Formats: sequence, structure tokens, C-alpha cells
Amino acid sequence: MVSITAQPAPIDLDLDHTALVIIDMQRDFLLPGGFGETLGNDVGQLQKVVPPLMELLAAARAAGMVIVHTREGHLPDLSDCPPAKLHRGAPSKRIGDPGAFGRILIRGEYGHDIIDELAPIEGEHVVDKPGKGAFYATDFGKILSDNGITQLLVTGVTTEVCVHTTTREANDRGYECVVVSDCVGSYFPEFQRVGLDMIAAQGGIFGWTAASTDIIAALAASERPGIVAAS
Repeated sequence: MVSITAQPAPIDLDLDHTALVIIDMQRDFLLPGGFGETLGNDVGQLQKVVPPLMELLAAARAAGMVIVHTREGHLPDLSDCPPAKLHRGAPSKRIGDPGAFGRILIRGEYGHDIIDELAPIEGEHVVDKPGKGAFYATDFGKILSDNGITQLLVTGVTTEVCVHTTTREANDRGYECVVVSDCVGSYFPEFQRVGLDMIAAQGGIFGWTAASTDIIAALAASERPGIVAAS
């Protein structure tokens, strides 16, 4: 058990029952020329998340924590992509269209996969999800249950969409969620600020927020025997 400095109050984490969840750190969202940029977004806002998240991931691996990566994307025939999602707005490119990194948000394409800096290693879970939340139409909940997980460190992109949706879903299912404030990102700075404020508002209505440095320090101080990640 370790105590983490957090908002709205400190929280104790039982590391044997805590998972690090890394949401949608995919090339289509983060790389220049990818889907996110074709929508008119500044991908540099998301890339700020990468260095602190690399450090947190290394610390979680060293502590032997359960680690789950998610990827948003669809089957090649788009049978799992509802029209309301496929046809929203008027983007220059849509899901399934050819993009700089293959067909956009299609499973198996280069752009659908996780960026090299955060690539999963053996023993880590990868959940492919067709929606914003990690629980919908996936085995995410089963992975957590099978591993006895009750608390989540939530990271990834984007703060106001897939991070928020997953955190809210987890909260409704009884999980205690700590959203790692410098390890989540939005294309919109105002959404980032408000999104984090909403998590911890009203005494922690959806969970807690904490800085990666405080979590890493607590993991190091726990002196738990862990698994050293391959370089």
C-alpha cells in the first residue's frame, strides 16, 4: 500500500490490485500527418504526454504492475463502426479512408498501432475497442476482474473523450480511478484543464487526479520486487 498526493485528497493505492491503463496512444492520433492532424488539430499537444508517460510506464513495469494498453479502431469492413460515428461532421478524411499511415483507425494498419515509445511488451494486455470507452464491446472488464484489479491509474488521450469515458465507466463499475494529470492530453488546452477539474470536482465525483512524479516516487519508495522492462 502506498499513499499518493492527489486531488481532491490523498489516496492509498494497493499496488497488488492496481493497473496502469494507457488509452489510445496511437500513431493516427499523435503523429504529424495522422488522422488527428487531418481534423485540424495540433498533435503537439498530445505529444507532450509522451515523456512523462514513458517514465511512468517504466516505473510501473519495474513495480510489476498489471498494464493495459487500449487502441480505438475498427474491423476492415467497418461493420463495428456505427453510421453516427462514421459520418459525423465534415472532416477531410473519415475512418477507413486511406491516410498517411494506412487506412484510418483500421485494426492492423500502421497508424492504428501504439507509438514506438510506448509499445507494449510481453505480458502486457492490449485491448482493441470500437468505441470511446474501454469497457464497451471488449474484454477489458474481464482482464481487470481476472487480475483482481480494484484501482486504476488512467493515462492516455484524449482527456475529454476516451479518458473521460473510460474513467466514468470504471467509476460506475466500482473502480477507484486516479487520472494522471501530466500523462493525459487533449488537442485543446481548455478541454485539458476543465476535463481534469471535472474528475476531482465535488469531492472526487469520478476519481482523483495526481502528477506522475508523485506516483513514480511512491512506486520507488514501495521497494516492491518487480519486472524490469526490456530496453
